[in-house]
Amino acid sequence: MRIALGVAYDGAPYAGWQTQPHGRTLQDVLEGALAQFADEPVATTCAGRTDAGVHAVGQVVHFDTTRERALQGWVRGVNRYLPGAIAVQWACTVTPEFHARYSARARHYDYWILNHPVRAPLLHGRVGWVFRPLDVAAMQAAATAVVGTHDFSSFRSAECQARSPERTMSRCEVQRAGSHLVRVRASANAFLHHMVRNLVGALVEVGTGRRSADWMAELLAARDRRLGAPTMDAAGLVLSGVDYDEGFGLPKFELGKEPWTLEH
Repeated sequence: MRIALGVAYDGAPYAGWQTQPHGRTLQDVLEGALAQFADEPVATTCAGRTDAGVHAVGQVVHFDTTRERALQGWVRGVNRYLPGAIAVQWACTVTPEFHARYSARARHYDYWILNHPVRAPLLHGRVGWVFRPLDVAAMQAAATAVVGTHDFSSFRSAECQARSPERTMSRCEVQRAGSHLVRVRASANAFLHHMVRNLVGALVEVGTGRRSADWMAELLAARDRRLGAPTMDAAGLVLSGVDYDEGFGLPKFELGKEPWTLEH
């Protein structure tokens, strides 16, 4: 049978999602726990392969197994073998047509910025840090330029292996979240490698006054990563949810109701 899992994790201790020979990745650790609980090898496929240091509260994976287990068992039983930085949130059976990556209709990311003159040790590994004051209104004005279907070459990394730079962004919003936190929310059908972190880097250029809000549209139109801003730290990025057709029966992600909030 095919099982889908919702997974949350602190990405700071791990070398990203995708399996590596050294075994210090999220996929390696999760598959090890699944194999112990199922008493057979288990191979997983995820909705989005997050980079080293990137977190998730709404990652979705699927795997095939011959083992009969109660759905709650796939949650509590697997969590028994997982370290504290990773936890299965829910489990459900899905049809063989379901694919965690290819069945996804949209992905949602949050990027958290600590906007304060002094860094906060208790938020280390959880936020990007900008010590200069940020004009959130200017950042929001700039963010509107990237909503829609565009060529996002100016925001993709040199290592990006996607066949096409075209993506459709349905949401890019910048909000104050407490006295010293700024949250950038980005939703799209899919994202290019480092796309969110590069978008946030450009928004920070606007927020600090180095660039005007109109520059975002100019950068997008240029289709040239060399003209963009530095890539923001992975620590602030969270995969907050993935959307699928309701027919698959997965728990529905509701934007704005994710279980992880930050205060400082």
